[in-house]
Amino acid sequence: MEMTTLAAFLEGIALSAVAALGFALVFNVPRCALAYCAMGGALGFALRFWLLLAAVPLEWATLLAASCVSFVGVYWARKLGAHPKVFTVAAIIPLIPGKSAFAAALALFQIRSGGYSPELHAQLVDAFLQMSFVTASIAFGLAMPGLLWYRRKPVV
Repeated sequence: MEMTTLAAFLEGIALSAVAALGFALVFNVPRCALAYCAMGGALGFALRFWLLLAAVPLEWATLLAASCVSFVGVYWARKLGAHPKVFTVAAIIPLIPGKSAFAAALALFQIRSGGYSPELHAQLVDAFLQMSFVTASIAFGLAMPGLLWYRRKPVV
């Protein structure tokens, strides 16, 4: 692995942990769970980073990373006697697709100020769809343990 990739990986892990910790503080997570939220944010980023390096599409990588964070959050919740959302919601926040949301907003503002062009419209639609699918992947990943473990009726 190149040094720049390793540096980006380590920087991303640190910043994801800080972001998850910050949102955990905003959500009034108990002190004993703050470290777990930071570790969950770092885990989600690390898994998605490696999946993207393995040429997995962003939407699928995000779904797998969010599912992993959610399953680990359920494990921590059972171990510590808390609700799983205490650990998972703040840890999922670093996976939110800020880049594609910004690209969609930028294309929309450029169309609004400079007029319509097919290229800007294509950029807007592409960025908006990517943002939508990544956000849906996060939602499904967060709900995955509930869909698999907490069912009242069997799947078949």
